Amino acid sequence: MRMILLVFMKKSESAPEFCLPTAPCDEAVNQAGFRDRVELVLWVVEYACVLVVFLLGFRAPGLPNYALLYENLTNEQRIEQPPLTRWQRFRKRLNSLTPITKNNTPPHSDQPVQVTEFTNNNYLSYFYVLLVGPTGLIYRWDLILLYIGVRAIQGVGSSSSGLLGALQSQLWIPVDQFSSRTLGIHLFQHLHDQSMNWHLSRKTGAMLRIVDRGTSSISNILNYLLFNMIPTIVDIIVGIVYFITAFNFWYGLIVFITMLAYLVITVLITEWRTKFRRTMNNLDNVKSGVAVDSLLNFETVKYYTAESFEVNRYKKAVIDYQRASWQSSASLSLLNVTQSLIISLGLLIGTLLCAHAVVAGNLTLGDFVLFCTYVTQLYLPLNFFGTYYRMLQSSFVDLENMFELLEEHSKILDIPDATVLTVRGGKIEFQNVNFCYIAERPVLKNISFTVEPGKKLALVGQTGSGKSTVIRLLFRFYEPSGGRILIDNQDISKDTVLFNDTIGYNIRYGRISATEEELQSAARAAEMHDRIMEFPDGYDTIVGERGLKLSGGEKQRVAIARTILKAPRIVVLDEATSALDTGTERLIQGSLEKVCENRTTVMVAHRLSTILHADEILVLHAGEIVERGRHEDLIAIPGGRYAALWRQQIEQNDSSNSNNVSLDPDSE
Repeated sequence: MRMILLVFMKKSESAPEFCLPTAPCDEAVNQAGFRDRVELVLWVVEYACVLVVFLLGFRAPGLPNYALLYENLTNEQRIEQPPLTRWQRFRKRLNSLTPITKNNTPPHSDQPVQVTEFTNNNYLSYFYVLLVGPTGLIYRWDLILLYIGVRAIQGVGSSSSGLLGALQSQLWIPVDQFSSRTLGIHLFQHLHDQSMNWHLSRKTGAMLRIVDRGTSSISNILNYLLFNMIPTIVDIIVGIVYFITAFNFWYGLIVFITMLAYLVITVLITEWRTKFRRTMNNLDNVKSGVAVDSLLNFETVKYYTAESFEVNRYKKAVIDYQRASWQSSASLSLLNVTQSLIISLGLLIGTLLCAHAVVAGNLTLGDFVLFCTYVTQLYLPLNFFGTYYRMLQSSFVDLENMFELLEEHSKILDIPDATVLTVRGGKIEFQNVNFCYIAERPVLKNISFTVEPGKKLALVGQTGSGKSTVIRLLFRFYEPSGGRILIDNQDISKDTVLFNDTIGYNIRYGRISATEEELQSAARAAEMHDRIMEFPDGYDTIVGERGLKLSGGEKQRVAIARTILKAPRIVVLDEATSALDTGTERLIQGSLEKVCENRTTVMVAHRLSTILHADEILVLHAGEIVERGRHEDLIAIPGGRYAALWRQQIEQNDSSNSNNVSLDPDSE
């Protein structure tokens, strides 16, 4: 592009008929030739700098080295260090993104388009000098056509409105999607790697908000750094060098001081207002956490008529967030006003100096037009530079919570050189297992038992005796405080929850590859098929958040159908029929017997009638095994806890049957 301009200019300078008889043509040609040589050298230097910057993006995409990032974050020793300076913090943040940005550009990158747009944008101002000429009286129709063409490609009003800007935006989309996708998947996997205790101690809404802000911030940071801030810095440096060489030292000094003052003020005020942004993010997390926590517990809120309390709690969270948002916006307004004053002062001094030089005859009218347009064009990206720096700082603040999530250590860790657990026969062993949720408050004390392959073990006891804790340890939701848990001689080192999807999806979750016939067969075995067909959408009925659209018994039958479809070697039933009426329980008891046939089974039950055929029953009390044996043996123990539970349930059933008879009008 620049070489075309030089050819047009040389051609015009060699045509004396375009110069008036009174114009000093020779002097004008010499000055223009010198300026062309300076411009050519600066153009080559700038093009080389921009090319080096954007060569970073020419590599093909690959999986970002998140493992290295995670290892660096989790294995660093936490030691006391002196507080970092402002630039040390900024450099540390950039270094933390290195593994994420590595190999993070698709093959069809937009660097060539960015280089072309960047170069054209810088040299549009120089067209005014060529059009006006040394005396302002040279008619250059060829340059006018060329200028309009380049301007149309570049865009009118903003660079993003032109062909090059639109093309760059489209080519940037794969980079944006790739970085967001890979980071989002990594965070999702990292959250699933955490322990049950870790999830129970955090609010789902706040955690999801952190993930959303973190993934979007990565894309913003890449965009701001590679395609806005770095090109702006290169543009400023080239502009200062040009003013020093083409005009004189004072013009370059004015531009340099103005830009330096602008950058310093921007950094200082932006760092100062970062605390407001951080506070706003924390309160945003609180607001989202309150909302999600309240909606997830909608039933409980309704049971206790606590709607007013929840609304007031959410109202307070919103007010606190809006107050912090107002402080952040006020500090941003202060920064914008300060930046505008600095730019206006620099432009005023430079314009006065240039106008004085034109009146004195040291500069031409074309030089004055060039200075005004070029300086304005430099100040415009500089203004955006301040905006991008503020947004970059805001993105880093948004990333802080995400990096805190990545720094979390999973308390469920495999032993060194651990092999993949392979379940063959299904033998389960608990060897002197101890566990406590809170220190000094043990839940299980020296629990030991063995379930041979194909046998059935039942756990009974009062609420809080530790039955469900045994199941959670077996699934490795927690690590035991002491002892070992073995499956087939391998060391592994109660609410029915449904996904907010269709009934068919929740049943098929037991085995994703199951056919429609297998899915319906499992539903029939769980005595749920006929009930499902009564719904308007059948198996496509949406069950709602955590299955709230279904009754407690329907949710448990869906869970039983899921287990039937899974057909695992080890079956764990935690209160499998607790929400069923007696009639339905009897109907599906046979199905459960088929599911558990020849499979190792561990059952937790309050209804002792469901465990009569267990091979062994363990009675837990205060985290200890106080009785063990078959049903016949345990009810024969005088003063035994199991016998007492059995008599209590018999009496409750007799009382219930008596009430039903007295209320039945046909019984008379």
